[in-house]
Amino acid sequence: MLQAEGKFVTDLILAICHHLLVFSLPVILATEAALVRPGMPAATLKRVGVVDIHYGAVAGAVILVGFARVFWGVKGPEAYLPNPYFWAKIAAFAVVGLLSIPPTIRILAWRKASKADPTFSPDAAEVSFVRRFFLAEALAFVPIPAFAAAMARGYGLG
Repeated sequence: MLQAEGKFVTDLILAICHHLLVFSLPVILATEAALVRPGMPAATLKRVGVVDIHYGAVAGAVILVGFARVFWGVKGPEAYLPNPYFWAKIAAFAVVGLLSIPPTIRILAWRKASKADPTFSPDAAEVSFVRRFFLAEALAFVPIPAFAAAMARGYGLG
């Protein structure tokens, strides 16, 4: 009985962590989108870089904790791995991750340019390019909770 109870506690902790991490991603993305503006000073560029690092770290933690839930949670891998909604969720998350690469590359370049020239500020076209990717990431994120809700209700397992 104690072993089963321990598994439920582990599952609860993993679920709480996973949800907190997942729900923080759109907040971090919105923060980035709010900070990235034409005419950003060096201090804002530095802040955007720090926020972007946090975005990547939280996304990585989402993956780690999510797969920990798959393998160490109460339902186990047999409830997730054969489920097409699980893989749709993973695919959508991968799309979000791929869409985050161009902004990260630009932000790193901006920070480097800002270190070399403290008056550097990305031009409006560069800012617009990055903001379009932020919007695409946000849109790609939308189906993830829907896939999660479908999985939680047993859809996809015949």
